[in-house]
Amino acid sequence: MVRSTAREIAIHLSYELSFINQPIDQMLDQRLTAERFQTLAEEDSLYAEFPNAKQEAYIRSLVKGVAEHGAELDQYIARYSVGWDFARIPLVASAIMRVAMYEILYMPDIPNGVSINEAVEIAKKYETPETVKFINGILGSFVRREIPN
Repeated sequence: MVRSTAREIAIHLSYELSFINQPIDQMLDQRLTAERFQTLAEEDSLYAEFPNAKQEAYIRSLVKGVAEHGAELDQYIARYSVGWDFARIPLVASAIMRVAMYEILYMPDIPNGVSINEAVEIAKKYETPETVKFINGILGSFVRREIPN
């Protein structure tokens, strides 16, 4: 499994945070099992390969970080979503932006451009072209204004 696949799985799980009411560790323990991946692989090839220990740690770190910093990340999204009411932003788009922003803010080993590019590429699979442009614009503005050079 490559990092972009692990990132996309983390986005799926971050999206799921909007619908669950259980401790994050419990949720991750239930979702990150070989059996669950095998079942999901029948519908989505993204789950064809179970993550190794390093990839699983990366997924867990991203999802936990998004859960723990959700309010902060949502404030950034709201700040830069000019012309869009936060409530109108699709939940998948929000999950994509939260993961990218978390990487940018808290995972300095990942270049900002990689986080943005990966977010845009993943968004192309799930969102309309208008929403993809919106995500790219928000993440670009966020990096230019919030992240020191």
